[in-house]
Amino acid sequence: MKILTIIFFFLISPPVNWLGDFSKAQAEAQQSHKLILINFSGSDWCGPCIRLRKEILESSVFENYAADHLLLVRADFPRQKKNQLSKDQVKLNEALADKYNAEGKFPFTLLVDEHGKVLKQWDGYPDETPEKFIEQINQFANGSN
Repeated sequence: MKILTIIFFFLISPPVNWLGDFSKAQAEAQQSHKLILINFSGSDWCGPCIRLRKEILESSVFENYAADHLLLVRADFPRQKKNQLSKDQVKLNEALADKYNAEGKFPFTLLVDEHGKVLKQWDGYPDETPEKFIEQINQFANGSN
């Protein structure tokens, strides 16, 4: 029965897709009028980045919310050779960092509108539950900031 429950959960859970190209996310946001969550991460060296990903961004609560309400962009800056990104992806990530994360903070997460205007930022690990994280996003999604 437990296996059936797990299978059912995956069948009803909408897929969450992290994009690597902000301009594509922005074009989609202009069509759908969704907000964009940008996450700057050092996926293989930054402890707080790994914790943020595991405890909040990959939680079922956040993924279920994000599937319907957000476009997700991850700008990853791995250090280990085995995790290196393509040259094109590195260029996209660096350009996004130049625009939104010039100080090179990790983790650094932004909520932006379809025009790229920053609505909210989280500098470092947001020490809160996925539900509280979503509540903060909802303040902007509902226009009650």
